[in-house]
Amino acid sequence: MTIVLYTSGHGFGHASRDIEVINTIIIKRPGARIAVRTSVPRWFFERSVRGPIDLQPAEVDSGVVQIDSLHLDEDETALSAARFYADFDRRVKSEAALLKAAGASVIVGDVPPLAFAASRLTGIPSIALANFTWDWIYETYPQFERLAPGVLALIRDAYRCTSHALRLPLSGGFEPMAAVTRNVPLIARRSKLGRAHARRAMDVEGDVPIVLASFGGHDSGLRFDDVARNSLFTLVTTDYEMPEIPAKAGRLRRFTNELLADRCLQYEDLVAASDVVVTKPGYGIVSECIANGPALLYTSRGRFAEYDLFVAEMPRLLRCRYIPQEDLRTGRWTDAVTAVLQQPPPPASLDTNGAEVVADQILDIADC
Repeated sequence: MTIVLYTSGHGFGHASRDIEVINTIIIKRPGARIAVRTSVPRWFFERSVRGPIDLQPAEVDSGVVQIDSLHLDEDETALSAARFYADFDRRVKSEAALLKAAGASVIVGDVPPLAFAASRLTGIPSIALANFTWDWIYETYPQFERLAPGVLALIRDAYRCTSHALRLPLSGGFEPMAAVTRNVPLIARRSKLGRAHARRAMDVEGDVPIVLASFGGHDSGLRFDDVARNSLFTLVTTDYEMPEIPAKAGRLRRFTNELLADRCLQYEDLVAASDVVVTKPGYGIVSECIANGPALLYTSRGRFAEYDLFVAEMPRLLRCRYIPQEDLRTGRWTDAVTAVLQQPPPPASLDTNGAEVVADQILDIADC
C-alpha cells in the first residue's frame, strides 16, 4: 500500500494536521508506505513524525504571499497563482507519471488542486482533507480574476475530480466537491505530557501566567524581549519566531528545536502549558488551543476568508479575545491577557478524534 499526500506549504496548519493523520496511519498500518509532497520545511516533519516517510520537496500550490506574519499581499498572491497555474497541464502530467511510478494506492490532498487533477489523469482515488478550499480564499480578492484570469475556474475544475472530500470543522468552500463531501471531527495536536508535566519540563513552574507567542515565523516584527520586560506574565516563544533573542532573559523563555528535543517537548506541549496563546487565527493554532485548553488572544491578519469564519465561531469553542495590532506591536498585552483569563469556559466543544477517523477512511479507500 502506498499513500501519497500533497500538503500545502502555506503556513504549518496543513502540515500539523497531516502529521497527526500520518502518525495514526503508522500505528494502524505499520507496513504502509507514505510519501509526502510539499514545500513545508523538512525539519517540521522530522520533529513530529513517528515513523518512516518519504518526504519529497515539491511546489504543489501557490498559497498566499505573506508580507510578514500579520500582513498578506493580495495582488502578489494573484500573480503568484497566475505563474503557478500557467503551466498546470505540464505539472499535472509530471505528477501523474510520478504517482504511477510510485504505485500509489490513494492520493490525499490538503488541499492543492494539483493532487486531484493528477488523480483524474491516473484513475487513482483521491481524498481532499481540509477546512477550506483555495478558490474560496482567492475569490474574496477584488483583483484576483484580473491578475490571474481563469485560475479560479481551473482550481474548481481540479477540485471536482476528487473522489472523496473530508471536511474539517471551522470550514468554508467545498462547493465544487459538494457531492462527495462528508464532515469529520477536528484534527489537532494534543499534548501527551499534560499541563503540569509540560511546565516542569519547560522549567516555568509557578503562579505567574504563561503566554505563548505563536505567529508562524513570518517575521512578525514583534519585540518579544520588550513585551516580556514590561509584563506581569512569563512570555514563551521559539527560535522560529525570533532567532536573535537570548534563551532566557527575565520573564522571557525562548525554546530552540534543540532545547525542545533535549527536554522531550513538542510544540503542542508549549500550548498545553500556556494560559494564553497570542497569535493570528489559523486552523493549526486554533485547533490546538481547543484541544489543549489555553485561552487565545488573536489579532487581524489581512483579508483571508478563514479569519472571518474563525472570529464568528471561536467564542463558542474557546476563551478568546481580540487584541488590536497597535497594542500588539507596542507591547500593551497585559490588560488583554488579564481580560481573556477572566472569561468563563466556552459553551460548546468539539470532538478531537479526527486523525483516527480520517486515517480509517484513507486506509479503507486504499484497500479497495
